[in-house]
Amino acid sequence: MPSLGATYGRGAATLPQWDLANSDCVLVMGSNMAENHPIAFRFVLQAKQRGATVIHADPRFTRTSALADIHAPLRAGSDIAFLGGLIHHVLEHDLWFRDYALPYTNLSTIVDEEYQGPEELDGLFSGWSEESKRYSPQSWQYQGVMMPSSLAEAFIETEGFCEAVKRLHEGPTPKDPTLQHPRCVYQILKRHFARYTPEMVERATGCPREVFLKVAEALARNSGRERTGAICYAVGWTHHSTGVQMIRAAAILQALLGNVGRPGGGILALRGHTSIQGSTDIPTLYDMLPGYLPQPHALKPHQDLAQYLEAETNPTGWWHNFPKYAVSLLRAWYGGAGNKENGFGYDFLPRIVGDHSQLPMTVAMRDGIIKGLFVMGQNPVVGGSNSLLVQRGLAQLDWMVVRDFAETDTASFWRDGHLVRSGELRPEEIGTEVFLMPASLSGEKAGSFTNTHRLLQWHDKVVDGPGDSRSEHWFTYHLGRRLKSLYADSTREEDQAIRALTWDYPVDEEGEPDAEAVLQEINGYTWPERKLVQDFKELKEDGSTACGCWIYSGVFPEEGRNLARARKPDGPDGPGTHLGWGFAWPDNRRTLNNRASADPEGRPWSERKRLVWWDEDKGEWQSPDKVDFIPTKRPDYEPDWEKKPAGMDAISGHQPFIMIPDGVAGLFVPSGLKDGPLPAHFEPVESPVSNPLYRQDANPAAKRWEHADNPIHATGDPRFPHMLTTYRLTEQHSGGTPTRLVPTTAELMPEGFCEIPTELAASLGIRSTDWVVLSTARGEIETRALVTDRLQPFRLDGRLIFQLGLPWHYGWAGYATGDIANVLTAVVGDPNTAMHENKALTCALRPGRLPRGKGES
Repeated sequence: MPSLGATYGRGAATLPQWDLANSDCVLVMGSNMAENHPIAFRFVLQAKQRGATVIHADPRFTRTSALADIHAPLRAGSDIAFLGGLIHHVLEHDLWFRDYALPYTNLSTIVDEEYQGPEELDGLFSGWSEESKRYSPQSWQYQGVMMPSSLAEAFIETEGFCEAVKRLHEGPTPKDPTLQHPRCVYQILKRHFARYTPEMVERATGCPREVFLKVAEALARNSGRERTGAICYAVGWTHHSTGVQMIRAAAILQALLGNVGRPGGGILALRGHTSIQGSTDIPTLYDMLPGYLPQPHALKPHQDLAQYLEAETNPTGWWHNFPKYAVSLLRAWYGGAGNKENGFGYDFLPRIVGDHSQLPMTVAMRDGIIKGLFVMGQNPVVGGSNSLLVQRGLAQLDWMVVRDFAETDTASFWRDGHLVRSGELRPEEIGTEVFLMPASLSGEKAGSFTNTHRLLQWHDKVVDGPGDSRSEHWFTYHLGRRLKSLYADSTREEDQAIRALTWDYPVDEEGEPDAEAVLQEINGYTWPERKLVQDFKELKEDGSTACGCWIYSGVFPEEGRNLARARKPDGPDGPGTHLGWGFAWPDNRRTLNNRASADPEGRPWSERKRLVWWDEDKGEWQSPDKVDFIPTKRPDYEPDWEKKPAGMDAISGHQPFIMIPDGVAGLFVPSGLKDGPLPAHFEPVESPVSNPLYRQDANPAAKRWEHADNPIHATGDPRFPHMLTTYRLTEQHSGGTPTRLVPTTAELMPEGFCEIPTELAASLGIRSTDWVVLSTARGEIETRALVTDRLQPFRLDGRLIFQLGLPWHYGWAGYATGDIANVLTAVVGDPNTAMHENKALTCALRPGRLPRGKGES
C-alpha cells in the first residue's frame, strides 16, 4: 500500500501504541481492540480519561463498543462506504487541514488526461481489461510523468515506462496550487467521493445517518493544529477482497485531517501476538525479500542483477538507495560465493512466476501439483480458507512436516478430519506421510518479537523444552546443514544455490544456533571483516557490506550491544518516546514521517503537539524522537533541477514522506495497486445485496480461483440470505493450538458457538445453547447458538438483513472443541495481497444438527 506508514512496509504502524494516549479522538474499526489487543487499548482508555472521543465502528456491539463514546454499527464489508462518507464530509464542508494537506499531500498534482474514475465508468477505473481481468495503470499517472511504486515492488508494465520515470529528475510533478484544475487530485477526490453522502452511507452500511454524522463531526473537530486523531485497525480490514483499499481510505482521511507524523495522530495496524509484523519484515511472503525488497520475477525485467536494480530503483526519494540494500542482502546470504560475475549471488535466487501465496497453494495441493509441505507455526486446517479444500489438498501430498508443541488439527487431518468423519476418505486411503516434529514454546528458546508498532524486543530462553522439543532456529539450521552436506559434491547448476549459502552460525553444546549471531547478521556488517555496522546508512552497493534486513540495521550496532534488549523507559516527566526501550525500525524512529509534525517552515504546528522542529542555530532538526528525515536538510531546501537530482537530493526540505518518489503523501496513487488509484466501495464477493453505489457489485480485480471444490455464491443468492463474519476471542489464540490444547486456558471458552441476532433466532425458533447448522456452497458446520442483541439487523434498501458472528479458533483437537468456521469460507483474495476474504460472506442458518458420518457419535 504505497502511502503514509506503509511506505516502509505492509501495514506498518505510523505511531507507537503508547502514543494513542496523546490522541484527541480514536476511531477503532476492523478490530475488537479491547478484547484482542488489550495492551494497546489501555492507551486508548488513557486518552479517553484525558477527554478524547473514542469511536468503535463494527458489526457487533463488543467490549470495545461498551467502552467507546460512539458505537457505529455497520455490516461487515461495507467499510469503504463508511470511510468514503467521512472523506466526503471533510471535503464537502471544507474541514480538511489545508495548511498541512496542501503542501504535504499530492492534492495539487495534476493527473493524466486519460484518467477516468468509477463515477464515469460506473464502478470501473480507466485501464480495465475485461479479457485479462486486470488494470493497466498507464492512465492513472501524473501528467507527463510515470510514478514508480513507493515500495519498489510493482514494476509498471507500460510502454515507455523507464523513459517517463526519468522525468522525475527534471522537475517537480505538475501541480496547480489553486486546486482549480479539473484533473488535480483535489478535484478528482471531490468528484470521486461526491456520491458518498450520509444518506448513501446509511443505505450501503446500515449505519444510521445521525450516528455516522456524529462520527464525522468528532473526527473533524479533533483534528488541526491543536488536536490530532488516530485510527486503529486489525484483520477486520485486511481480510477482505478490498482490504488494501480500506486501509488506503483511512490513509486519505488522516492525511486530509493532518493526522500523520504527529503526536497522537496516525494509523495503528494492530498486528497479532505471534510476531506477525516480524514475519512480514523478514518475510514469509512469497513476493518479498527481507526489508520489503521485491522477489525477482521471471516475467519482469529481472534477468540479472543489473536489470533488477534498474527496474526496481526509484530515481527519487529514499528508495533510490535500493541497490545498497539488495546487494548487502545478497552478500549476507552468499558471502564469498557471491561476486560481480554472478551478481553477488543474484543468479542463485529463484524467480516467481505469479501468485504463490497460501490461497493458490491450497488449490495447487488439491490438484496434485505440490507434493510436499512444511507447516511451521500455523494450523491451516483451522486457519485456511475453505477448510474442506485444504484437507482434500493435504490428502494429495506425498509428505507433510508439522512442527508444533502438540498434535494439531492439521497433523491429525488423516485420522480425525471432516473427510474421514463423513466417509469421503478412509485413513488407509490417504497416502500423505505426516511427520510431527516437537517444537519449543517461546519461553524455551531465545529470539525477538516485533510488535504492532515495529518494536523489536528480545526474549531469553527460560527453561528447556520437554523431550525432543527444538526451536525453529535449531530445526532450520540443521536442515540447512544437512542439505549443504548432501549437495557438497554436486556439480548440477540447480544445486549451486544451496552450496553457496552462508551457514556458519555458532552453536552451543546441544547444537542450538546462537540467536544473537543471527540478529547480528540481520543488523549487518562489513565484508569480509565482519565489523558490525551502526545503521543502514553505512550499507554499500559494491559488496563491501552484508545485511540480512536493512530496516533492522542498527539493532545490534556493536559487539555486546543488542538494542532489542534495551529496557529503559522514559520517566513520568517525559518525553514519552521511550527511545531506550527496544529498537523500532527503521533507525529506532518511533513515529514515522515525523517531519510532518512541523509546518513547511520547520515550526511545530502547535506547542501542544510539538515533536520535531528546525533549529536554525544548530542547523539541524530537533526532536525527542529519531527524526524521520535528513537531519541537516533545511526546511527551505529546494532541488536544483538543472543538475537532474537523484534520491534525496530531489526531495525538498518540506516534503516529509521520503519513501514516496515525490515526497508527499499519495492520496491518489498512480502506481503499486492492482485495483485502482482510489478506494471505491464494492460489495464482498459474496453479498446478500447489490452495490448501491455502482453497477459493478464486487471488486472486479479480486482474486478468484474457480474450482469444483470452491463454488462462489452469486450476489443475493436466496439460498444463503444471511451475512457472516468471523472473529477472534480473548480466551482463544490464533488457530487455537496454544489455548485449546492446554486445559487451564481451554476451560475459559470451552466450546464453539455462533452469535445470532434475537429477531432471526425468534423467527427460526432458536434459543441460546441450541444446536444450529450454518451452511455455504463449500460445506456445513454445526455449533451452539448464542442469541444476542449485540448483533442488530440492518435495513438495506428496504430489506432486513441479518449479520451472524462466528469465532474461528475451534477444531477437533484439544480440550476446547468446536466445528471449524473456515469450512464455510471461500478461496477468494484481495488483488494486491492475496489476503483471503473471511470477514464477509453469505450463509444459511437452520436449527438442528448435522447427520452423523461413519464412525461419529
